[in-house]
Amino acid sequence: MARLSDSTLKAALTGLAMVAVSFTLAPHMARAGMSDGKDWSAVLEKAKGQTVYFHAWGGADRINAYIGWAADSVGKRYDVTVKHVKVSDTANVVSQIIAEKAAGKEAGGAVDLVWINGENFAALKRQGLLLPMSWAPDLPNYRFADIKGKPTLTTDFTVPTDGLESPWGMAQLSFFYDSAITHDVPKSAAALLDWAKAHPGRFAYPKPPDFLGSTFLKQLALELADDPAVLASPVNEESYEGVSQKLFAYLDALHPYLWHEAKAFPDNVSSLRNLLADGEIEIAFTFNPGDASSAIANNELPDTVRSFTFSGGTIGNSHFVAIPFNANAPEGAMVLADFLLSPEAQARKQDPAIWGDPTVLDIASLSDEDKDRFEALDLGVATLKPEDFGPALPEPHASWMERLEKDWTDHYGVQ
Repeated sequence: MARLSDSTLKAALTGLAMVAVSFTLAPHMARAGMSDGKDWSAVLEKAKGQTVYFHAWGGADRINAYIGWAADSVGKRYDVTVKHVKVSDTANVVSQIIAEKAAGKEAGGAVDLVWINGENFAALKRQGLLLPMSWAPDLPNYRFADIKGKPTLTTDFTVPTDGLESPWGMAQLSFFYDSAITHDVPKSAAALLDWAKAHPGRFAYPKPPDFLGSTFLKQLALELADDPAVLASPVNEESYEGVSQKLFAYLDALHPYLWHEAKAFPDNVSSLRNLLADGEIEIAFTFNPGDASSAIANNELPDTVRSFTFSGGTIGNSHFVAIPFNANAPEGAMVLADFLLSPEAQARKQDPAIWGDPTVLDIASLSDEDKDRFEALDLGVATLKPEDFGPALPEPHASWMERLEKDWTDHYGVQ
């Protein structure tokens, strides 16, 4: 047998390496039916008869009902069965995917689609646990996404999405109160502390790591930091010390004046809303600008509830859906993701009577019929107009949330 030259051997090994990579990706590409990432007819064909296990937060009846409607629609139109796996913390879904990878489960995973953003997306992307291809931009309805007008649709907590997750909704922190009871509202973190001292027991925030409670911590951190720009970079000891000292000094001053003197915390946004409805607190907040109007439409809050925001701006971001690397029904997951991005589904989602979650679409790019869907929406008396919001503050790097949540628990340890 003739001896191969070094150059020939190197070329051969390079070729083998490329083949190995191809075989690594091939199962995913083959199952997706998209050798070039654009064969949507093949995706629809492969999706028929599949069951998609959609892991999504299940803590709100309105959202659960909306997901149920979407599941029914996808089933009737595309012969794809959608099962809503209701989760309380997306971090648990991330742990499940990590465990499957560790066990060598490269296909047939339990999670087909997951509602996600922030540190959970960052963790899955960092560890290579998402479908290893840019699939979201190839969804037919992605062309309507407002990519130019909403930069958070392609950058998730400073981490580029790289087509690994599909936009679903927009969010910006806003506060709400019953105008029949409360007549003065704070417009900054400093003013909130003064308000709480003047109204002891009448304010609360959800217990981190609930996403809304953690968002409140980040809002405070951004407002109180000497240089908010440091939060855009991965956390390090030097930057964290300066930010955390101011944050926890503020919280130490606030906690004695919270609901139940901070000996207990509401679990999530639904619990916080219920406290306002029951008159136990006077100011609540949400990450969905349409949430208060939706609660009014569903008889969960009185029609005297109104919204406000901080004059210096509040944190804004987008939320997404993503497909794990070993999804059992990736084609069905893509079909569901595309439907969730459709003008029909996005308009229904923005309706306060249904959910009230803002759209990710560029309305100007839609057909006249689809524009009419949005123009016909009554967004409700408690939904702020875009011009009434302060600027949308950028999310800190995902690593900040993880560190702040851990230290909050260490500091306050509420069980």
